[in-house]
Amino acid sequence: MRTSIALTAEAAKQVERENAAIARGLKRQDPELLDQLIETYQHRLMRYLMFLTGKREVAEDLFQEVWIRVLRRGSQYNGKARFDTWIFTIARNLVIDLSRKRTMASLDEMREGGEDERPFEIVQDGPSPLEQFEARENASEVAKVLHTLEPAYREVLTLRFHEEMSLEEIATVTHAPLSTVKSRLYRGLAALKPEILKLRSGVRNGRKSDADMVEVRS
Repeated sequence: MRTSIALTAEAAKQVERENAAIARGLKRQDPELLDQLIETYQHRLMRYLMFLTGKREVAEDLFQEVWIRVLRRGSQYNGKARFDTWIFTIARNLVIDLSRKRTMASLDEMREGGEDERPFEIVQDGPSPLEQFEARENASEVAKVLHTLEPAYREVLTLRFHEEMSLEEIATVTHAPLSTVKSRLYRGLAALKPEILKLRSGVRNGRKSDADMVEVRS
C-alpha cells in the first residue's frame, strides 16, 4: 500500500516537472519543444476537434490555429495545470468562437433538455459507470454513435472516454461546474446505449438483406 502511494506521488511529481519544463520552453518560444508537443498531442487534439465539429476540414483549420495560439500565448502557461488540459481549453474556445461567427449555438448554449444544475453525485466504490460501459461495448461502435449525441454530451464523453481526463479536468476545460459535468457524463452514457442498439440493429438488417439477395440470385 505504501509502495503504491509512493509511486503515485512520484508520478505526480514527474508530471509537475514535465509541466514546468514545458512552461519554461514556451516562454523561450523554443521551436524544438513546439515540434515535440505537436508530435505528442496531434492525434488526441485532432480527434477532439473532429468530435466537436464533425468536419475534418474545419478540425484541421482549428488544429493549426491551436498551435499558433500556443506559440503566441505560450508565456501564459504557468505549468500549474496539465498541458493537455490547457491546449484542450484553447481548442474548445476556438470552436465556440467559430460557432458564434456562424450564428450557430455555442457549446455553452447547447444545454440538453431537462438538464439542471442540481448536484449529481457519483458513487466512487468499484468501477465507474464509464469503465463498466467501456468494458461491455465495442469501442468502434461507441466512436460512431458519439457523433449522433447532443454536443454537450459528446464533448464530455470524448474527454472522459478518449482522453481519460478526470472530472475535475473536464470541468476546467469546459468551464462548467463539476455537478454539470457529472450530469452530462451520466446522461450521455444513458443516451449512448439505445443508439448503439440502433446501430447494431441496422447492421443485422443489412446483413439479412444481403443474405436475401444471395438467396434470390441462387
